[in-house]
Amino acid sequence: MYKIGYTQGVFDMFHIGHLNLINGAAAQCEQLIVGVNSDELVQQYKDKKVVIPEKDRAEIIGNLKAVDRVEIVDTLDKVELYQKFHFDAVFIGDDWKGNERWLQTEKDLKEYGVDVVYLPHTPSVSSTGLRVEIPNRVEE
Repeated sequence: MYKIGYTQGVFDMFHIGHLNLINGAAAQCEQLIVGVNSDELVQQYKDKKVVIPEKDRAEIIGNLKAVDRVEIVDTLDKVELYQKFHFDAVFIGDDWKGNERWLQTEKDLKEYGVDVVYLPHTPSVSSTGLRVEIPNRVEE
């Protein structure tokens, strides 16, 4: 059991995969901090405009019973976030396991005694997929 856990995402089109990740992380720590990527950060690294503004996304995430604290964040750098929030573990979906960025994150956080914990990815659901599917599901 970790004292403080951390997970982060856009959470623009909140879906069951996000809920599963948050609940899975919360089950392994005493306190869960969730970082909601700022609108500006999403624009920078995904080159997409968000559908739901950051403050609204943070409000939605903050109202989940598994979440103890929500922070709007402007960086993907987990060391910088560790220095700010002092968590013991970062939780991410196992679809990122073996990814070059996350292998480097593991190495970087190891210096601080922080674990990267890969939780099962929920199959067949993603925000990107939903963006494509929604027009097909909505009746005119």
